[in-house]
Amino acid sequence: MSSSLPPTTAPHISAFVMPSLGADMEHGTLVVWNVKPGDVVKRGDVVAEVETEKGVFAMESTIAGTVKELLVTPGTRAKVGAPLAHFETMEARAPGAPQASAETPPLPPPAAPVSGAPTPSVPGAPPPVPGARHVSPAARKLAAERGIDLTTISGSGPEGAVVLSDVERLIGGTTAPAEAPPRVDAARGMRQAVAAAVSRSKREIPHYYLSNEVSMAKALSWLAAENEKRPIGERILPATLLLKSIAMALRSHPDLNGVWAEGELRSRPEIHLGVAISLRGGGLISPAIHNADQLPLDALMRALSDLVRRARSGGLRSSEMTDATITVSSLGDEGVTSLFGVIYPPQVALVGVGSIAERPWVENGAVSAQPVVSMTLSADHRATDGHYGSRFLREVARLLQLPETL
Repeated sequence: MSSSLPPTTAPHISAFVMPSLGADMEHGTLVVWNVKPGDVVKRGDVVAEVETEKGVFAMESTIAGTVKELLVTPGTRAKVGAPLAHFETMEARAPGAPQASAETPPLPPPAAPVSGAPTPSVPGAPPPVPGARHVSPAARKLAAERGIDLTTISGSGPEGAVVLSDVERLIGGTTAPAEAPPRVDAARGMRQAVAAAVSRSKREIPHYYLSNEVSMAKALSWLAAENEKRPIGERILPATLLLKSIAMALRSHPDLNGVWAEGELRSRPEIHLGVAISLRGGGLISPAIHNADQLPLDALMRALSDLVRRARSGGLRSSEMTDATITVSSLGDEGVTSLFGVIYPPQVALVGVGSIAERPWVENGAVSAQPVVSMTLSADHRATDGHYGSRFLREVARLLQLPETL
C-alpha cells in the first residue's frame, strides 16, 4: 500500500516590481526604501515610497518573504512593472519534485531607468539620502536650483519626507534671485496624467449615462435627529449617507462593481469606493475606502475625513490607489446640479452626485418644496445595460428613504 507524503517547501525568488497606481501611471520614481536585505516582510507592509505625477505614496508589499536584494536606489525613475527588488519566499513543492537548484533561478534583468534618471548602484541597502531623511526627486531638484539646504526643511510627506510643496513653501517665504528659474508647476504633471486616463476611457469604453432625482427629506430629517445626540466632532455629513447607500446598492448589483480586463467583466466581491478628491494645488485623485458597505456610518465618516486629509497632505498607501472597484464623484459643494463623469479604467462605472437643494417635488398628488439630489450613473455598455443601471439607481433611492437601515 502506498503512502502519501506531505508537501515540502523550497525557497523561491520573486521580483517585487514598480506597481501601477492607476491607469494613468506609466512610471514612478523610488523615493526611499524602508527595508534592507535580510528584513522579513508581510503582505501589506510599507516597504518603500514612490513618487508619481499625483504625489508620493507609501508602497505596500504584495509579497510575503525575506528581502534578498534591492535593485534600484532612491531617485531612480522606472517603468511600471520594472523589478525593484528580489524577495525570497517559500513555495510548496510536491514530494518527488526536482530539488531546487542551489543557485538562484535567473530572473529578467531590471528594466533600464528612464533616460536622465540616476543609474542604480550595486544591489544592496541604499545609502541615506543626503541632506534629509526622505527627499522626493522633484524637491531635491528645485532645492539644488535655488541653493536651499534640505536639512533646514521639515517634511510634510509620508514619514516626514520632504516633498516639492515643502520646498516651494520655503521659497515663497524668501526673496528669490531676480533671474531665478521658473517655479515648477506641480499640477501640470497631474493634469497630463488625468488627461491621458480620461482620453483612454472615452476612446475605449462605450459609455452610457443615466440620471435620477432623489428626495432627501427623510434622510436629512433622520440625520438631523441623529446628530442632535452627538458632539459636534462626531456628527455625520450627508455625504456619508450617500456613500453608504451607493455601497449597499452595489451588493445587489455586482456587475457595476468590478473591472473590465482581457475582454470580460470581472466583478469584485469587495466593495471599495473610490472617492474623487480635488487637490488644493490643482488636479484630481480617487483613492479608495475599503469595504465601504461593511462600515457603520461613524466609521465611514471617519474613513472619508481621513482619506481627504491624507490625499491633500500626503500619506496615501498604494492599495488605496489601486483597489477601487467603482468611483463616486461629487461636486455638490460647488453648487453643481448634476454631473456625468468619465469612467476611470479599468473600472466599469462611476456615480455622480450633485448638490442637495430644495426643488418642487410631487408626492401623492401634492407639490411641495423638498431637498432633492441628482444622482447619475456613467457605465460601461460592455459590462451592463441601461436596464441594469436604472435598477441600481432605484435601489440607491430606496435605501435613502430608509436611512435608519444604513
